[in-house]
Amino acid sequence: MLVQLHPGNDTTAREPLAERAEQIVEDAVGRFADQITRVEIYMSDGNADKGGANDKRCAMEARLAGHQPITVTHHGATVREALAGAAAKLERTLEHTLGKLGDRRAS
Repeated sequence: MLVQLHPGNDTTAREPLAERAEQIVEDAVGRFADQITRVEIYMSDGNADKGGANDKRCAMEARLAGHQPITVTHHGATVREALAGAAAKLERTLEHTLGKLGDRRAS
């Protein structure tokens, strides 16, 4: 499973962010790694240089072998909060989607 980070022009600390993002994704959806070809992470800061609540946005797109991509989005006050929230949503969505696919194959 390949994890690609697209930090956006307004997101700082790119290298540590890439490592942290990869670890968060691995922890959340690593058990599905044999079914996921790639996870793309798109980070943005809604207010850029201004402060504000929940202005960090993380969108994750999981590419499943032979299926349509699955996309989730989460907003948070910090980059870490946005990443963790999106990873948790992606995990729940994959559990649901892959569970349905498994049920369909078992029939």
